[in-house]
Parts: sequence; C-alpha cells; structure tokens
Amino acid sequence: MQITKDVFYVGVNDHKLDLFEGQYRVPAGMAYNSYVIADEKVAVIDSVEASFGEEWLSNIKNVLGDRQPDYLIVQHMEPDHSANITTFMDRYPNATLVSSDKAFAMIKQFYQNEYMDKRLIIKDGDTLSLGNHTLTFIAAPMVHWPEVMVSYDAYERILFSADAFGKFGALDVDEPWEEEARRYYIGIVGKYGVQVQKLLSRAATLDIAMICSLHGPVLRENIEKYISLYDTWSRYDVESDGVVIAYTSVYGNTRRAVLRLEQELRDAGAHVVVHDLARCDKAEAVADAFRYGKAVLATTTYNADIFPFMREFIHELTERNYQNRTVAIIENGSWAPTAAKKIKTMLEGSKNLNILEPVVTLRSAMNEENKEQLSALANELVK
Repeated sequence: MQITKDVFYVGVNDHKLDLFEGQYRVPAGMAYNSYVIADEKVAVIDSVEASFGEEWLSNIKNVLGDRQPDYLIVQHMEPDHSANITTFMDRYPNATLVSSDKAFAMIKQFYQNEYMDKRLIIKDGDTLSLGNHTLTFIAAPMVHWPEVMVSYDAYERILFSADAFGKFGALDVDEPWEEEARRYYIGIVGKYGVQVQKLLSRAATLDIAMICSLHGPVLRENIEKYISLYDTWSRYDVESDGVVIAYTSVYGNTRRAVLRLEQELRDAGAHVVVHDLARCDKAEAVADAFRYGKAVLATTTYNADIFPFMREFIHELTERNYQNRTVAIIENGSWAPTAAKKIKTMLEGSKNLNILEPVVTLRSAMNEENKEQLSALANELVK
C-alpha cells in the first residue's frame, strides 16, 4: 500500500491468532504494521511477528526492487514488532539498526545479538536524515514499554506512533476504529495514562497530517478526533453518558435483580450496557467501565469473599487506575453477605470514586423491599 509518494505500508495481517498477548480475543484478526520510507536513503520502520517474516520481506522487496534498505528503525521491542530483526539483518547485512539503548539491551535479551558494528543508538530529540525526509525521534517510555520511541516525519507530517493509536483487527476487515481502539487502549496501555499524557503534550507541538501506528489503519482524517479520544482515555475522563452493569450470578437471582434494574434505568431514559462476567468478553467489559461514567457491580458472596469473575474484573479496573466514576453495589448472600465490604476494600485505592449508599443486599432472592431499593437506585443513577 502506497501511503504517500515515498512512504509505503509493508505490514501483514494475521487471521490465525485467537488471543492477542495470550488474553485478548481478536475475531477480526490482527495487523502487524511496518513502513518503508524510500528517499535518498531507505528506512524500514519496525518488523512483524515471527511467523510472517518471509511475507514481510517480500512486501519490502515489492516496494524496493533491487534497492537495499539503509536502516531498520526499531521503535518498540515487543516480539510482534521485533521478531524479524535477525531475519532482516541476515537478508540485508549492510543495513544499520537504529534504536534506543534500552531497545538494544532487549535485542540482546531476545535475540542474543547486540549488533555492535551495525547499530545507531538514538535518544529523545535526535534526528535521522533520509534526504527530503528527516525523522525526529521522541521518547515515549511506558507507552507502553520503557524503550519506546516514536518518529515524526516533518516532510510528510506523519507521526509513526508505535503502539499508540493502535487497535485490534486486521486491515482487510472493515470496522469502526473507536470500539476496537478503545478495547486495545484500555486493556494494553490503560495503566499508563500519565505517560500517554506526556506523549500527547509533545504531539501537540507537531503538525500531524497522518498517524501510522503499529496496529490498525493509517489515520488520515479527523486527526483531532483520535487525539481527543486518547486525551479522554488517558485522563480517565468519562467518554459517554451511560451506566454499565457488570454482574455474576450463580442460580439466577442476582441476574433477575440486574435485569429489573436495567429495565428501570431504560425506562428512565438511561443508556445501559450489561455484562455477564462469566460469559462476556472481559476486555470489552473493562473498556465499557472506563467509557461510561457510572457502574453497577452486582455479585454474590462466595467463600466469604467476592465471586471470582467479579474479583478479577475489579482487579482489572484498579490495575488500570479506575477513577472519576460513580459506583453502585448490589450484593447477594444467603446467610452472611460480605461481597459489598470486599468490593469497597478493593476500590479503596481508586481516586475520586463516588460509591452510592445504601448497598442493595439480596438475601437469596429478590423481595419487595429489594424492588423498591432498585427503583431508588435507578433514580439515583439517572440524576
């Protein structure tokens, strides 16, 4: 794919993968992006996952013909972007490997080679001239690994953004960017909002016409929209009005209470999203908890604790700095309900959470008093 006169896409699509990073479902596959800048000198930006090495090298060959790359720029060392460094250097032994010192340490760890005679160490603010195109390197530590560098080409006004602005999904599948980009961001990058904010502050000083990330499509239009969403996500601000209900239920009684609350909220005009944590895509449920401003956590007491799927879900939230939200709790316990107390303890370290009182406590099954409590809770949530 030709992006501009001198810039080409040479990445690959993966439709064999079922779980990205061993945990995220990717029914639409995954793209591993790589780019070529063919100027007076030729730079290849990042490689691809291990099993696609020959396809990637063939893509490079189709763009360059008999020209030899001068540089392989390694922005990020996760193996889905670095696994073919050795393959590339074996194919193009006169090329120079360009990366940060931290990345070269990881190259040795992963691939047992430091490329001492073929490397160029770059740091924040360094530049690399290719002719008309000059790349400026910007350090982006912990977005979302410590060695990450992004690259800005002022000639084409392209930000090569590493994993930032990426999404799940292969490029031969047509789907909206927001949903899978949100799930990707919250799941993989979400813990590092402070670091993303630092990168966005640097990006604000650049004239960006396109964003070329390592996953997902080239972003060519409405750049402000994508940057605005990243700003919202990394500030942990509310993106959309609505209520997300996440629940677990053993014999259906907690579920019946959830369905009643859902209907009450819909009748009051609220947008509601419901996730059965035992059956849903957990990453989607986590992303929705960050998308919406209000959450209801409904679960049973289990072994004097929280039902495991709910406990794991709350851990996923707090691990990613869940904050600035309103949270309501519904607990169920036949003889000693303790789930609400345990949930509150898990959320103690979260900033700016408004936990609504009173907790709705079911004793085995929903009774008339519970129905009144759920109506009151719905009214509170739609205020």
